[in-house]
Amino acid sequence: MQPAAKKEAQKIGIAMVLGLVLGLVLHYFGKGAYVQYIAPIGDAFIGLLKMVIVPLVFSSIFMAMYHLGTPESLGRMGVRAVAYYFFTTCIAVLFGIIFVNIINPGIGADLGSAGVQGLSEAMQSKVAGNSGGWASLFASIKEVLLGAIPTNPFGAFAEGNILQVIVFSILMGMTALFIPKKSEPFVKFVGALEELANKLTMGVMKLAPYGIFVLMTGVLAKSGTSAIVSLSKYMLTVILGLLCHGIFLLIVGSIRGKMSPIEVLKGIGPAIVTAFSTASSAATLPITMMNVEENLGVDKDTAKFVLPLGATINMDGTALYESVAAIFIAQAYGIELGITHQIIIFMTASLAAIGAAAIPGAGLITMSIVLSAVGLPIEGIGLILAVDRVLDMFRTAVNVFGDAMGTVVVDSMLRKNS
Repeated sequence: MQPAAKKEAQKIGIAMVLGLVLGLVLHYFGKGAYVQYIAPIGDAFIGLLKMVIVPLVFSSIFMAMYHLGTPESLGRMGVRAVAYYFFTTCIAVLFGIIFVNIINPGIGADLGSAGVQGLSEAMQSKVAGNSGGWASLFASIKEVLLGAIPTNPFGAFAEGNILQVIVFSILMGMTALFIPKKSEPFVKFVGALEELANKLTMGVMKLAPYGIFVLMTGVLAKSGTSAIVSLSKYMLTVILGLLCHGIFLLIVGSIRGKMSPIEVLKGIGPAIVTAFSTASSAATLPITMMNVEENLGVDKDTAKFVLPLGATINMDGTALYESVAAIFIAQAYGIELGITHQIIIFMTASLAAIGAAAIPGAGLITMSIVLSAVGLPIEGIGLILAVDRVLDMFRTAVNVFGDAMGTVVVDSMLRKNS
């Protein structure tokens, strides 16, 4: 890790710890309302990160496609990336199912009669629409695939639809290869946009310690530790599963990247901390791209393509969380799930996570698909609402770490075959 990057990572780590401490102090002294006066700083930080996502993703992927030279090169990279991401998502779900069956966090849980009413109206309607089990899963996957086609590219840019921006960028970059002379002015423009977006991202990162400090303060000032205590066994199950999967990813990334685990963790540290505090893999994307290129030595063209793709379809942490949550809810309701039901949970959690948006709380919506696939009451989502925001931070950190390790693995494969 470069000295400047190391210093920045230390600042972010200190800011997170200080935010946790101040948040607890404000919560237990009844001063949580004061957070509203500093909350705009955290909102501004997330807003600035989101601001650079679309120009950065478009310019990065377009230039990566242009520099690849041939559609065959893109095909090799794309197939390896998708196959690796789906494989690790299945491994994550398997870890979740194993741990929830060993610990049994829902047996004997006294969680009252919380229900889906705890969700916002928008989420309630989306959850209700996922009550068709397998049919809903098929509809969800179909919606993701058809929704990837940018019928209005400018609308995709305006709405921040990253999947559509990725598809449009790939198609434009590949098309530019066939008309190199006529596309040269546009290529120069996009190249300049890429440099501007990278420079802007570096500027936004100067604010990261302050934004993360405020975000962490807000989370703890609002919830304290009461919800964490009542659902501690469930939280422990999820976190243990995420930790084991993180170690698995670390081993794979270290071996393929020919680096020590410490080097890998130091190199991707700023992105992990940012993902943890923002609970958004999309908002963390600019930082992840900087980390894998500058600290982990990943080829820029590989990072520009594989990372945005991972931030869209690779949700290891979310898939693991959903498998644990589904079985926990069954245990809490006293519903016994056999091997067949757990296989269905394995399949639906692996597939449904692909469609999970890279934003905070999206896992709650896709979880309704998993629950309905095995006939569990969707109202059970209300049982885990109290700690969802906290666990969202952990699973997002694993999502982002999985994206980064996937980029390292794909890059090593391409280097080996070149």
